[in-house]
Amino acid sequence: MINQNLDVIHGLATQYAFVSNTPVLDFGPDDDTAMPAELRNWLVRLRLLEGVPFANLVADTELLPPESIRWFFVDRQWTDAIVQGALSVGTVNSDDRVQLGTQYDAIRVELDVEERNVRLGASNARRTGEAGPISGFLLRSDAVAGWPGMHVRAFDVDPAEGDDAQFPDDDDRRIRLLRLERLAPAVLLCLFDGIPQVVHIEEPRQGVQFGFDVTDAGGERSATLFPRDKDTFEYLTQDPNAAVDVPFRYRGASGVVDIRRLADELATHPETGADDDGDGVTDLDSAEYALQLIRFPWRQVFGDVDNEIVADVFHPTVSYRDVVSHTFVFDQNEI
Repeated sequence: MINQNLDVIHGLATQYAFVSNTPVLDFGPDDDTAMPAELRNWLVRLRLLEGVPFANLVADTELLPPESIRWFFVDRQWTDAIVQGALSVGTVNSDDRVQLGTQYDAIRVELDVEERNVRLGASNARRTGEAGPISGFLLRSDAVAGWPGMHVRAFDVDPAEGDDAQFPDDDDRRIRLLRLERLAPAVLLCLFDGIPQVVHIEEPRQGVQFGFDVTDAGGERSATLFPRDKDTFEYLTQDPNAAVDVPFRYRGASGVVDIRRLADELATHPETGADDDGDGVTDLDSAEYALQLIRFPWRQVFGDVDNEIVADVFHPTVSYRDVVSHTFVFDQNEI
């Protein structure tokens, strides 16, 4: 009788192994397969770090100081472990654990398929195949709070059109975003389906934006404006010494622009059209004023730069000598 029961258990294990080797690859987002669709979608979000405490992503705030960006790869073994841990909550005895172990290969394949279809547009065909590496970045900046709808684009090659070109959403060179979410008012998390060569982070293009180049120093705020030619819309010059100093209101809050005095400053440049008749009186109308103040969305480009001087892109802020002297304390009598 004991041997007969062992044979039954062995037969069940063989059947589980057979099922686990036949994962379903062609399924819809709401189809039940090796697991219920609701569970599968939840596990995919978990693999994309949704619901993971921020302290497990950034162990110390000093690793992500203000106005910084940190690039990373996602460790697949770590995400596999977190999925296994989540699934193990439903196991009660050894039989449950054996069954789960035999099914996990199929579960992982189906999670790979569903992961590649996260954030997929309604007009795009579902993707299949094994999931590749996931990379991403954490950005902590006032720009995240100031522009919640910030655009992020990633490319698997360096586009030949240049950094300022416009790219359609269906460009074959673009890498899909798996996750783009603000974890805090000034912290942005982005995950890519692959390893990009170039990444564009850009202010949103909705609406019309006006602005100046602002500098804060010692509690004082100043701003400059580069005038534009009224006919070509080109900047008259990019020479910093030729920029117009933006006047602020007297006895007003710092940063409140004195519109009338700024118009008088622009009138000193005939090409702007601020003083067409040459009588020294500002002739700018609202459209011409907007022409001078309009600013295109700022785009920051990250990528590999050939022959870049290390000192130009990396500025150490921690002295090795200071770290050693604070970490190791020597007894002068023993030296």
